[in-house]
Amino acid sequence: MESAAHIPTGRFAPSPSGRMHLGNIWSGLLAWLSARSQGGRMVLRLEDLDPDRCTRAWCDQVMRDLEWLGLTWDNEPVYQSERTDLYAQAFRKLEEQGLIYPCYCTRAERLAASAPHRSDGQAIYDGRCRRRSPQELEELSHSRRPAWRVAVPEEEYAFRDLLQGEVRENLARDCGDFILRRSDGVYAYQLAVVVDDGDMGVTQVVRGSDLLSSTPRQMYLQDLLGLPRPEYGHVPLLLAADGRRLAKRDRDRELGELQQQYTAPEILGRLAFMAGLIPEYAPMTAQALVSCFSWDKLPREDLAVQW
Repeated sequence: MESAAHIPTGRFAPSPSGRMHLGNIWSGLLAWLSARSQGGRMVLRLEDLDPDRCTRAWCDQVMRDLEWLGLTWDNEPVYQSERTDLYAQAFRKLEEQGLIYPCYCTRAERLAASAPHRSDGQAIYDGRCRRRSPQELEELSHSRRPAWRVAVPEEEYAFRDLLQGEVRENLARDCGDFILRRSDGVYAYQLAVVVDDGDMGVTQVVRGSDLLSSTPRQMYLQDLLGLPRPEYGHVPLLLAADGRRLAKRDRDRELGELQQQYTAPEILGRLAFMAGLIPEYAPMTAQALVSCFSWDKLPREDLAVQW
């Protein structure tokens, strides 16, 4: 029997800010099938760091929904809101390396048209607060609270994604220094997930392709903190009929609505057919789909939901 350290381990990492929608179920199903098809474990982490959006009631709802779908997990659920001491330790470790600095830039300044932007329209931080003098920083500290950024090197990070193939990104050119702690004191996604994946023994991260650009940043933090790198698979997004990404804020195809129309096997069977795992639609349980899973079958392009 394999030791726990060598068992393939995937993860559910939902943000409990509302009811899961079909896109969340899609990526969660593929993560679960990938881990289970290797005889692996699934761990559940509730990413509830944002107190304004995430509640314990939504955490409970997420767990009930996963159970209803038959997507089981193998650990006591972990709540990010209870792990801030771990994030603080990692933050201090980076601070001791001289890589953290305060950023007083406003949202308007960061997103200004004159700021550098990626090809997808995302603003790239230009490092202006890294270049400020101690006197300037002291003056700014009297008028606003800073966010805290990590300085990135002029260095390319590359990895082979399980679905998207070779991915390369120059951190300084394509990303810029990024936030690790917000001005309200909440630790940012990039730091929290790196700490948690390392602490929870996650060996494989399967998530939506909208998070593909986060991976080089997370690899950089893993290197700085001495944490192992999981393998990554970024799956296509599900789109509404009008081409929009499914979103909780729009209550797109949320599970509560779907439960009024379909059983869990009917939902999973439709998703499996969209993923190319089965040749024609049929109701399927999650467990029955394990033997059907292969990364070679999955599409790379985003898919519109037609049902």
